[in-house]
Formats: sequence, structure tokens, C-alpha cells
Amino acid sequence: MEEPSPLTSLPKYLAEGLPKQDTETLHKIQSYVGVLIEYRDQPLDTDELPETAESVNKPYSSGTGTVVKEKITCGDDSCKCASGDRHDMHGPYLYRYYRENGTVKSEYIGKLGSGLW
Repeated sequence: MEEPSPLTSLPKYLAEGLPKQDTETLHKIQSYVGVLIEYRDQPLDTDELPETAESVNKPYSSGTGTVVKEKITCGDDSCKCASGDRHDMHGPYLYRYYRENGTVKSEYIGKLGSGLW
């Protein structure tokens, strides 16, 4: 049997480095990758989310993490949303929060009621 070729989508340092590892190290890497995926896939705690975030009880199929709806300010100091009053804020918009490289990141999904949900 011929050694498999690395995926072309892998970064060069992995594509070149992984085949050089012994079997024991590859098993450790495989175990670590499994734990890392499990960690990133778990929902975020509410204290990791913005105060304005509200839970959404519908799964989002384009990735893992926690989907919330938020009302936001636009950044224009002359806009009524700048007061911080939740009723004057824009939205609600849907965001997916997830972990990547040890930090919490967000992805804009769309405006609530736009047909996505």
C-alpha cells in the first residue's frame, strides 16, 4: 500500500510535517484534534456572549457554535441608536458565536425575518 497524499487544502507546514511523524505521535495528534473539535463545537456560555444577545432555539446548519439574535448600534453618533436604549437599536440580527484559536468570534448570519429563519 502506498502512503496517502496529504489534502491539497492543508497548510504546507502540516502537509509536510505530518508524514514525518511516527505512528505514536500521529495517534496523539488525532486524539488532540478530536478534543479540539469537541471543544470548539460546544455551545458558548452566556457570559461569553454580548449582553444584548438573546438565545435562538433553532439550529443553524452552516457551522457550530451558538446562534443568537442581537440588536446593535450602527456607530453613527447622530443616530437614535447611540442612546443605548434597546428599543432604539437596529435589528434584531442573527449572529453565530464560536471559538477559534482560543478566542470567541462572531459571524453575521442575517436579519431576523429575512426568510433565513
